[in-house]
Amino acid sequence: MRVIVMIKVAGADEARITPTPEMMATMEEYNQRLIKAGIMLDGGGLKPSSEGAKVIFEGGTTSVVDGPFTESKEIIAGYWIWQVSSLEEAVEWARQCPANPDGTLREVLEVRPYFEEEDFVALGAAG
Repeated sequence: MRVIVMIKVAGADEARITPTPEMMATMEEYNQRLIKAGIMLDGGGLKPSSEGAKVIFEGGTTSVVDGPFTESKEIIAGYWIWQVSSLEEAVEWARQCPANPDGTLREVLEVRPYFEEEDFVALGAAG
């Protein structure tokens, strides 16, 4: 099964999560473990929301809001795409992820399975 693991932080804390060389080295060690275990398919960090935009569809209209999104409760700071045997395996790997070193930020890893082709077949949606 494929899962996406999203690294979430509070929008107001976004400027505080700029990676240090130490954080990058620790995360690289973790990523290498994921690669050696054969589960990491892709991953990356995302630039700050100040460099992004939101496209909002509401009430039949479309609007664009430029970042930063400091009012957001949580924003996605990075992600991995993993191939695992179960959600339990993904959660176990997520539990081993290095957290921010000083513990002052609240970080959340959200693990979500992908819909695979067989899921759509089971729902009767595939042709």
